[in-house]
Amino acid sequence: MPVEGLKQRLQSGALSVGSWISLGHPAIAEIMARAGFDFLVIDLEHSVISIREAGDLIRVIDLCGVPVLVRTTSNDANQIKRVMDAGAQGVIVPMIKSRAEAEAAVGAVYYPSRGRRGVGLSRAQAYGVGFDRYCEWLEQSAVVIAQIEHIDAVADAESILTVDGIDAYIVGPYDLSASMGLRGQLDHAKVKEAVERVEVIGRKIIKPGGVHLVEPDLAQLRKYIDLGFRFIAYSVDFRMLDHACRAGLRVARGES
Repeated sequence: MPVEGLKQRLQSGALSVGSWISLGHPAIAEIMARAGFDFLVIDLEHSVISIREAGDLIRVIDLCGVPVLVRTTSNDANQIKRVMDAGAQGVIVPMIKSRAEAEAAVGAVYYPSRGRRGVGLSRAQAYGVGFDRYCEWLEQSAVVIAQIEHIDAVADAESILTVDGIDAYIVGPYDLSASMGLRGQLDHAKVKEAVERVEVIGRKIIKPGGVHLVEPDLAQLRKYIDLGFRFIAYSVDFRMLDHACRAGLRVARGES
């Protein structure tokens, strides 16, 4: 049974800081879960993590008592069903660009009549003995996050974020910049303006907003918090590993 809490944190407006997992080893998931993050995201879109490895990572994180989300490869109802059955607390669905796509993502998470997810028995349902409890949990605690990462989504942000069942959003700055012809220029004024437009809309309709800060940059983390983001993915396993290695070597070599 997935752990409780993340949906309620989002609804209360509490700051939730998590991180991103792209390396498929269970020890990495356990280390990060025990570090104290409010949530962890297993990334299937930009990694080589298989569905079986994702199941193992979900189990480890869940047993550590940390809410676990899966960023799916796409708005794929079959994949969403499988990771939810494996025990994920929810999903982050990439490249949502319209209200219809947001509605499809929500429908893939929930059982009929609210949604269209196929009903089966797996780890999430305690292999059958916890089915009724899972159904209750699903309605009360499942989390669906729309990833806003295209300029078309920015233009339609209010329509997307008012879909019943979308609990929060997270901005994908790299793809957003690429969709504007400014690939990787995250500090460009137009990219910053687009991010701020989404944040203003989210605040207006009281929808928790998030952003993925890829680099382990503490000053930027503080800026995002000050801007009002309440759902923040702080860095990613491989960037934190690389950053720590290089920082240590700079000191050892007298470069810092």
